[in-house]
Amino acid sequence: MSDFAIFQTGGKQYRVKTGDVIKVEKLDADGDVTFDHVLMIGDRVGTPTIDGASVVATVVEQKRADKVLVFKKKRRQNYRRTRGHRQFITVLKIKEIKG
Repeated sequence: MSDFAIFQTGGKQYRVKTGDVIKVEKLDADGDVTFDHVLMIGDRVGTPTIDGASVVATVVEQKRADKVLVFKKKRRQNYRRTRGHRQFITVLKIKEIKG
């Protein structure tokens, strides 16, 4: 069993260890999820991925992230707009690192 792994999902890379809880972009899944796009495990670096390696995680919950405020303004034009956005996210608990 290795110390950590770096895998990719949703266009982002995550460095995880067994037992970590992370937030990723929304996945349409419940139960266990397997990520095969593993870039690095411990000191082994893939080219670009490691063959046969995977990260297994359990879906803890599906929720929405904190609100991000978007403010647009044009000076001297009396133009101001405020919008809010909440991204859908999936909370995962890392169960196992194989490879």
